[in-house]
Amino acid sequence: MSKENMGRKVKSDFLIAQPSLFSGAARLFDFHGLYDEYNISQTEAQADAMATFSDWVLVGQDIREAVEQHERL
Repeated sequence: MSKENMGRKVKSDFLIAQPSLFSGAARLFDFHGLYDEYNISQTEAQADAMATFSDWVLVGQDIREAVEQHERL
C-alpha cells in the first residue's frame, strides 16, 4: 500500500455496485431482475485477491485505530 493511501479508509465492498438514486428508483419496476449490476474483474482469482487485500487493509486500519485509542488513554 502506498503512503498516500495510508490515511484513507479503504472500502471492502468494491465488488458490489453503488447504484445512484435514479437506478435505485428504476429497480422498483425491474420485476425480472434484469437491472442487477455488479462490478466485475477479469478473473475470479483477481476478484478474490482484490477482496482479500481490501479486507486485510481494513484489518490493519482497525488495529492502527485501536492502538491509537489505547495510547490516548
